[in-house]
Amino acid sequence: MKIKVLIVFGTRPEAIKMVPVIKSFRADDAFETIVCNTAQHREMTDQVLEFFSLKGDYDLDIMQKEQSLNGLMGRLITKLDNVLEEVIPDIVLVHGDTSTCLAATLASFHKQIPVGHVEAGLRTYDFTQPFPEEMNRQVCDKLATLHFAPTDNAVAALLQEGVKSNSIFKTGNTIVDAVELALPMIKNNHPRIQQMDSWLNPSSRLILVTGHRRENFGKALLEVIGALKEISELDNVQLVYPVHLNPNVQDPVYDLLGNIYNLLLCDPLDYESFLWLMKRCDFIITDSGGIQEEATVLGKNVLITRNTTERQEAVTAGFVKLVGTDKGKIVKEAIHLLQQSPQKQDKDNPYGSGDAATQILNAVKTHFIV
Repeated sequence: MKIKVLIVFGTRPEAIKMVPVIKSFRADDAFETIVCNTAQHREMTDQVLEFFSLKGDYDLDIMQKEQSLNGLMGRLITKLDNVLEEVIPDIVLVHGDTSTCLAATLASFHKQIPVGHVEAGLRTYDFTQPFPEEMNRQVCDKLATLHFAPTDNAVAALLQEGVKSNSIFKTGNTIVDAVELALPMIKNNHPRIQQMDSWLNPSSRLILVTGHRRENFGKALLEVIGALKEISELDNVQLVYPVHLNPNVQDPVYDLLGNIYNLLLCDPLDYESFLWLMKRCDFIITDSGGIQEEATVLGKNVLITRNTTERQEAVTAGFVKLVGTDKGKIVKEAIHLLQQSPQKQDKDNPYGSGDAATQILNAVKTHFIV
């Protein structure tokens, strides 16, 4: 009898990192694999699935305009409860630290269905940064049956918190699998890629910028915007900033950066175009968690506009530097990177060798067969 696995995701980072897991489980006859997209991020998850030629079995279409965290969580648990009733899985696989991850874990726990947590053990130990993701991840780890930790640091955190060692599997991070899968699929004739390529000056240094964290809304974001404006005034520099759709980001960014000739503001990019841009840029300024990992795979330096990171391995390896949201520090560190060689950073990737999905599959199989 096949092991019935329900894989749940709802945001773009989750979708990207779960694609290799979905492909591995669907290719193994020991499993019946059911995929549920909550569509917490509607268009963004759709783009990822289309790029990787994947389809979900369930689409909960949960996203609402200006959704609150509590409203989102309530809808997620209610709809996921219905999916669990219908599928009756042997195990549910969730990813990371999102509301979808927490809701699927809670809903499964209430039905006494085992949960496998992909990317378990990442910690800042500050519930305000990242908010609410740090809390989400810790709760999921408390309730999960199997913990798929990407690094030694993550394993150590779980052990320190009392998680049983026989439930922890160091797998590497599935982002390595995903990036290696995606890079050969990038098409230079993609319309968005062609559009950006025609704007870019090959002789200029390119900085990629993103920003979306709730804790940076307001004064902190204005500091970052001020830094970007000052960086744009440097010689031989171009910046591309795909702007998050949240009005808390859109309004100040377009108001203050909208008329700078060497700073391209655009709507959020599909994954193919964004990966091309990450590969093309010299370095990245961001408050994103996942981009720290993707940039590390690509050998790119990152300035993180946060005070903490749950991905300390990239800092230790020398790819990532925490700069907070102080304008002066961001500008100083950007200038420092611009003075360095634009070549790919030749450092060891701390996130594994690209076989995380296979290790996760083998751990699940062993759990049920032994």
